[in-house]
Amino acid sequence: MANLNNVMTSLRAEYSRLNSEMQRVKKALNALGSASGNQTEKRPKRVLSKEARHRIAEAQRQRWAKVRKAKQAKS
Repeated sequence: MANLNNVMTSLRAEYSRLNSEMQRVKKALNALGSASGNQTEKRPKRVLSKEARHRIAEAQRQRWAKVRKAKQAKS
């Protein structure tokens, strides 16, 4: 049982060490990202107009109709 306690203690120490190392790496990546001009923030969502969504939907319907027509021609 003493051996198991030693293993658990060792694993907890390793976990703490790795956790602090990951925090240092994260800070370094954030610093490099801002220095190189890369943005780590998300871009705002693009907003499409109702007409644009309609045009896209219609184009997709036409693509699927073309696929269905080709499939029927094969049969």
